Amino acid sequence: MNTAAAPLAGTDRKVDRLLAHYGESHRHPTNEAIHVFAIPAIMLSLVGLLYALHPWVAYAFVAASAVYYVTLRSPVFLLSMLGSIVLALALVHAMGDLVLPICATIFVVAWIFQFIGHKVEGRKPSFFEDIQYLWVGPLFVWSLLFRRLGVRW
Repeated sequence: MNTAAAPLAGTDRKVDRLLAHYGESHRHPTNEAIHVFAIPAIMLSLVGLLYALHPWVAYAFVAASAVYYVTLRSPVFLLSMLGSIVLALALVHAMGDLVLPICATIFVVAWIFQFIGHKVEGRKPSFFEDIQYLWVGPLFVWSLLFRRLGVRW
């Protein structure tokens, strides 16, 4: 591990513990690569599916998600996720009347790939243990990028 890009040494922040636990079941390069594409796709599709149900349901979900990210006390991750949320909402709005079929297709295909990745990994998805790992997954993707860039979170 590139220690210059790792989270601050000696910290015991919740976000670091969550990412460490999440990372335990995401070590295989194939599984990791699948997650880099599938997790953002799942999050986009989830926002879209909720939007298709009713726009305010999607807005409530992203607001609750933002509150969750605030509680993790990482400004870098918070800003990254706020940007991701804005992008997801913009894409969902751009889908117009096709939001339901597009997002339903993305959702199913992305989850198929996720389960293929976990089959390769030989470990079950973390959210089977705790639902909050559905919100940690996007942070895991960001953490991979941040490590490469040397960004501390």
